[in-house]
Amino acid sequence: MAAALPLLLGTLAACGYGSDKKSDDSNSPAAAAASGSTTAAKLSADQVKIGYFPNLTHATALVGLKEGFFQQELGSTKIKEATFNAGPAEIEALNAGSIDIGWIGPSPAINGYTKSDGSDLRIISGSASGGVKLVVNPAKIKTLADVKGKKIATPQLGNTQDVALLNWIKSQGWKVDAQSGKGDVSVVRTDNKITPDAYKNGSIDGAWVPEPTASKLVSEGAKVLLDESTLWPDKKFVITNVIVSQKFLTAHPDVVEAVLRGSVKTNAWIKANSDKAKADANAQLKALTQKALPADILDPAWASIEVLDDPLAATAKAEAEHAVSAGLLDAPKLDGIYDLTLLNKVLTAQGGPAVDSAGLGAK
Repeated sequence: MAAALPLLLGTLAACGYGSDKKSDDSNSPAAAAASGSTTAAKLSADQVKIGYFPNLTHATALVGLKEGFFQQELGSTKIKEATFNAGPAEIEALNAGSIDIGWIGPSPAINGYTKSDGSDLRIISGSASGGVKLVVNPAKIKTLADVKGKKIATPQLGNTQDVALLNWIKSQGWKVDAQSGKGDVSVVRTDNKITPDAYKNGSIDGAWVPEPTASKLVSEGAKVLLDESTLWPDKKFVITNVIVSQKFLTAHPDVVEAVLRGSVKTNAWIKANSDKAKADANAQLKALTQKALPADILDPAWASIEVLDDPLAATAKAEAEHAVSAGLLDAPKLDGIYDLTLLNKVLTAQGGPAVDSAGLGAK
């Protein structure tokens, strides 16, 4: 493998405001009060262990758990929750059987799949798109051309945003050594928790970062120079997927299907009740991290993230190709990383269209 490989090894891009891993065996008050499951028969597992990040890009998990949509579909099957602040930790938990299903970004999902030679996980659904921006000091950078010669932060060497910035730099005709970050633009790998302070003290001139870090920087006086969504077809690209342990998928497909019904129901509810969903997500963040997001950060961050069921497989494939082009990754073998059979069963049962695996579906 190419030497970088924290790439698709990297922490999940959207983990800047996460907490340490935390488990919770209790179900939400809304779930406890739910009138009952839409699943008549008892499912094949007494418990399903679900992992996610306390972050807005994991809104499906945050809101669906709080509103009880997952529990309604699971019936008597209990939910055990675990939260993480880094993608590799969640992949490790999935491999160890500490969780069965997880919300996670494309880079750690791809890395986890390739490291196990395709034996440990499958991507079974999409969850969120967008929420990534290039924000800059307006006194130093007024146009895209002004980025040349400046210091731009990304969350980690080889993570999803790092690859996106390197790919964009290349598209401008500029050169940067991917490993060191040195070149026509100085790429400064900085933890999202530290990035706002680095911006305030002038050690960086801007950052290519996910929400809510981008909006946090804007609250400190930065300006949005580029929304990454504008670089993608239909302005959509994957930021969060749903993954499952292959062992659990094989043993308990009915439970996985129930979770996917809950996910689809949650996403539809979020779209129809955006303000209530935003409040739910923020309440969950406060419960998990002891800190809610203020309105000047929450509102723009929430507005830039779109929940969806489609895993946008073509964009994940393109992100991997960008990493290879940057010299951070040998060409990965991604055939079979998606298994959208159950998701498409759920979607078509509701009269919706099936989603595509971009040729990377399980055979």
